[in-house]
Amino acid sequence: MASKRIYYIVAGTGVAIVGTLAAFLVWEFTTSTLQAKYLSEYAAKMQYQVKAGPSSSIRFPTQGPTDIRVGYTSLPELTRRLNEQGFEVQRQARISPAMQQMADENLNLPYHEKDQAGLTLTDATGTPMYDSRTPQRTFPDFKSIPPLLRNSLLFIENRELLNQDNPKRNPAVEWDRLAQAVLDKLIQFVNPAHDVPGGSTLATQIEKYRHSPDGLTMTVQDKWQQMASASVRAYLDGENTQATRQRLVLDYLNTVPLSAAPGFGEVIGLPDALWAWYGLDYHAVSGLLQANHADAATGNAYKHVLSLLIAQRKPSYYLNVNHKALEETTNIHLRLLAREGVISPALRDAALQAPLTFNIQRPLRNRDFIDQKAANAVRSRLANLLGLPRLYELDRFDLTADSTLNAPAQKAVSQFLISLNSVEGADKVGMYGKNLLNPDNDLSKIIYSFTLYEISPQGALLRVQADNLNQPFDINKGAKLDLGSTAKLRTLISYLEIVSKLHQQYQDLTPEQLTSLAAGYHDPISIWAADYYRDSKDKSLTAMLEAAMARHYSADPSTMFFTGGGLHRFVNFDKEDNSRNMDLWEATRKSVNLVYIRLMRDISRYYMAQTPGVAGKILEDANNPARRTYLERFADREGQEFLLRFYKKYRGQTPQQVTETLLDGMHPTPRRLAAVFRYLAPEENLASFTTFLRSRLPDSVELNDRTIAALYSQYAPKAFSLADLGYIAQVHPLELWLVGYLRSHPSSTFSDAVAASHDQRIAVYNWLFKTSRKNAQDQRIHSLLEVEAFEKIHQDWKRLGYPFDSLVPSYATAIGTSADRPAALAELMGILVNNGVRMPAVSIEKLHFAAGTPYETEFVRKQPQGERLLPVELTQVVRRALQGVIEQGTAIRLKGAFKDAEGNPIVMGGKTGTGDHRFDTFDASGNVVTSRVVNRTATMVFYIGDRFFGTMTAIVRGEEAAKYRFTSALPAQLIKAMSPQLAAVLAPLNVKRVPAEPVPVGDDHHEVQDTPEQGKAIPVPAPVSAPVKPDSMPTSLPGLKPSLYMETEIKPKKTKESAALPKPIPLPAKTPPAADLPAVPAQQPPAPIEERRPNAGEAY
Repeated sequence: MASKRIYYIVAGTGVAIVGTLAAFLVWEFTTSTLQAKYLSEYAAKMQYQVKAGPSSSIRFPTQGPTDIRVGYTSLPELTRRLNEQGFEVQRQARISPAMQQMADENLNLPYHEKDQAGLTLTDATGTPMYDSRTPQRTFPDFKSIPPLLRNSLLFIENRELLNQDNPKRNPAVEWDRLAQAVLDKLIQFVNPAHDVPGGSTLATQIEKYRHSPDGLTMTVQDKWQQMASASVRAYLDGENTQATRQRLVLDYLNTVPLSAAPGFGEVIGLPDALWAWYGLDYHAVSGLLQANHADAATGNAYKHVLSLLIAQRKPSYYLNVNHKALEETTNIHLRLLAREGVISPALRDAALQAPLTFNIQRPLRNRDFIDQKAANAVRSRLANLLGLPRLYELDRFDLTADSTLNAPAQKAVSQFLISLNSVEGADKVGMYGKNLLNPDNDLSKIIYSFTLYEISPQGALLRVQADNLNQPFDINKGAKLDLGSTAKLRTLISYLEIVSKLHQQYQDLTPEQLTSLAAGYHDPISIWAADYYRDSKDKSLTAMLEAAMARHYSADPSTMFFTGGGLHRFVNFDKEDNSRNMDLWEATRKSVNLVYIRLMRDISRYYMAQTPGVAGKILEDANNPARRTYLERFADREGQEFLLRFYKKYRGQTPQQVTETLLDGMHPTPRRLAAVFRYLAPEENLASFTTFLRSRLPDSVELNDRTIAALYSQYAPKAFSLADLGYIAQVHPLELWLVGYLRSHPSSTFSDAVAASHDQRIAVYNWLFKTSRKNAQDQRIHSLLEVEAFEKIHQDWKRLGYPFDSLVPSYATAIGTSADRPAALAELMGILVNNGVRMPAVSIEKLHFAAGTPYETEFVRKQPQGERLLPVELTQVVRRALQGVIEQGTAIRLKGAFKDAEGNPIVMGGKTGTGDHRFDTFDASGNVVTSRVVNRTATMVFYIGDRFFGTMTAIVRGEEAAKYRFTSALPAQLIKAMSPQLAAVLAPLNVKRVPAEPVPVGDDHHEVQDTPEQGKAIPVPAPVSAPVKPDSMPTSLPGLKPSLYMETEIKPKKTKESAALPKPIPLPAKTPPAADLPAVPAQQPPAPIEERRPNAGEAY
């Protein structure tokens, strides 16, 4: 009995203990009292602080869709990239040791995450300019969620979540559902067909789709990480989780991923999904669900909402692949919800009657590119800075970027430019008149673009960038434009750079040495510089540069210039200048073409003569071995140009089409057809040859078999050279060769054709290598020497920001033929304003990532080290010359346009340019056959005071440009009219008034008309008294042939002058063209060839 009693006592005690333990577990699982105490104390240690400088105690996530989308996983790489590009960490988060430990255990850092994140751009004052949120639409708070929606969600996903009986309950786990899921998983091991329903709560689901790899649960470890992370996060605000549980409902509805919709991108959250998939506004839907009427509208709204709650299980399948399956599953849930009393039978019936309607053709977003032009430009730079391929990714980053833009001025200037599209707006600011707009001009065709920068120790800060083009295209950086005489600014700087180099070289030389040097020089600039430095008392760089500006050049347009491979004639716009010599101060002020053409010739000669004696010896000595090398290079270079033209003609055609295209362009004669056939098809027999001839020749041409056989034999393969065959067939020999090559190599690229044709390109020019052709050889060699000189000029221009990889090797580059970009001109002006030191263009000053998170990092731009590119003295002289353009030159209408706070004029300077870009066709005599306008531009690059600079451009694109006659008076007038809008930038930033320097202008301040009919030139006194030569040209240059290095005084026939000049002039008859056929008189002139007119057009 005793043993039984002991047994019952032990058994009872065990049962009591087990019962007590079971009761305890049930109590804990229900109330989470102990979890709440422990986890809230642990969560209280999850802290971080943001302090100055980089952090050694920070951990970044490495995976998770949300962390990737908002950029948190990219922060280590972004830090490295930004450090390389001149940024440094100014402030960064420091996380607590407990948070570090949690990160080291691969748990998600607990903090209150954002439902929305995205890019925010602010201006220089912190005013938001651009704000992108993902998701775009969210419920603002728990109360805004309709109860009908909330209850439906909880019934499907987490029924006990909002139970108010246990305020400390852990929302990360529903133990009964978890136990059922575990049991079902065990059954599945035995029966793989057994379905395992999810045991996840809203809290763990949020952890999963935000932070797990690819938003999925792949292993038991993944599930443990989700539950543990969600549990700690749930107690961040203490033991009571009631508010947390409400926030989980809000967070889930706002952030649940619902696949990606075409044209919309990734869909995040129920409000965005209603719009992206169904075209429904969530405000309207919420209103219907709040009212909860059982009508058709409410039924339709509820069914679409319910379908999205269901679709989250397989979002891509339901929303992109099988809409029918989604409809059926939604209907099943409608019946279940009504049966369980979540919705009324009447609402169920109304919803069942409503079909799911996918809005595939939803309206496009309204995109106003004009208002967002500056913001878009900054976004593009920011994406490039961060190495992001698309703005789409950038806009989803949790990032605030502080730009340098001035938002009030930006808005004012944008609205001003938009107003110019109306007649009233244009007339109000004086846009009609001589050299401006005509009343019949279509204002909608004119694109205006304006930029303004400010020099500061942080760089060249972009303050305004605006245009009236309602497209994402950036005129300033994205276009290659003929900007006319703004190229004279680059030309002038190149000239003064040469003078500066010579000044430095001459500093330690005696007068005797300088005399000896001058005698050996072959270029006018070096000769003048040596003479000046020898004879001048003031040997400072400033004095020498001013003397260089005082050199006189002829403005005579009657001279023919051999440049760019042919003879060209140029014109001035003011005919009064044609008989004058003038210094560079005046020529810059009035933008005189012929002076700058001659200046560019001197610059070219300087670089051609940099290797002493080489150019002269090659041209002087017909037996110089270097001649052969230069001639072969010329033949190869020009041969490639012709080959490219022909390749474009035949590209993409089959061998049969290539042959047909060639034959269709020929005038058929027996000899021509025979030569072509025997070259292209040497293996064909006489019968094929006979069939070919008779099919191609007109019926009027009768050939007997004997004649055909003679032709077949006469033009046998290798009987004639390629050049002779070309002459016989009246086809360019390289075109004939290319057709043969493409017949056997139809898929060849142009590079393949170039590589295969080297010998043929040289052979075609055999006539050029004969010593009897010395005059022709000299011209070709001169052309190559000129090309080499322009490569060196290009290096100088490129160093100062020229945007393209080559220049047109022609004196016409001085007046704009090589094109430019407004942004590149602004960069050049910034160098001048900053006394020759280039500072980086800056539009972004600060980047603030992940604000309010343990990943928070703030970058600021380090103060850059400027790069000296030009001497201070040179920039001062150039600014004075540009000041003269406004004081008494082509932009005089801007004189006094800007004033400081005291009402005093702010010193301004600038350079104007008008581009009339055309493609012309010439006949064999050099006459224009057709002229097609490509675009018309007018540009002004300017500086205001000692810190501000920028550009103003007007452009009309396409053949419509032929209807416009505006010059650079138009942008000058615009800048003047914009002075009130720019006051928002200039006045608050305390613009200093630069003390006016003496400008080399006359006393008479009449406006220089911006037109070909401009008034008589005003005599201008020289600004310095240093001795200068009266003309840039010495009477003779040792070792150089006068016909090549001297002006050719050819008086052309009287022709009507126009902005379209210069035009190519045919070479003398004794000199065959560069790509001529063998030296046999041609039977007919070659077909017209389309080429780009080298003149930039307008002078200003």
